[in-house]
Amino acid sequence: MTNFKARCLILSCGNTLRSDDGIGPWLSEWARERFSHEPGVEVITRHQWTPDLAVDLSAAETALFIDCAIDIGPGEIQLKEVAPASADAILGSHHTDAPALLGLAEAYYSIAPRRALLLTIGAGSIELGETFSAVVQQALPAAQTRLEEAVASLLDRTLPR
Repeated sequence: MTNFKARCLILSCGNTLRSDDGIGPWLSEWARERFSHEPGVEVITRHQWTPDLAVDLSAAETALFIDCAIDIGPGEIQLKEVAPASADAILGSHHTDAPALLGLAEAYYSIAPRRALLLTIGAGSIELGETFSAVVQQALPAAQTRLEEAVASLLDRTLPR
């Protein structure tokens, strides 16, 4: 659980032993360094998102979820708003995704971040391996830029030029 109210909570998940599935942890470690001097930005990296993260979300003003995706093109980067899932959708699911976590925060703590975004990068490979596919490797600079822009947006500020 967080010790303070995070202005921007970055939650990533992924398996660093499954090639491109490790993009979430890689980007969150980059964000941890990039925003190390930014008060109010907190980064949590997990192998998978679990219901206990709802506690952290309930103490955050905003949230940025980071994950790889297999339902978009390899190397494609998407950034979209995320809304809390309904209680009915949460109860019937064995998968804890971003909408479910936000819904759990609302259901159990009566509060969720005022705004949440999901940054996904399309996987080229999720086979066993500790390196990214060529297409994801090429997408890393753009993904870092999108992550930086997302955090600036969530903090309600523009990036210095």
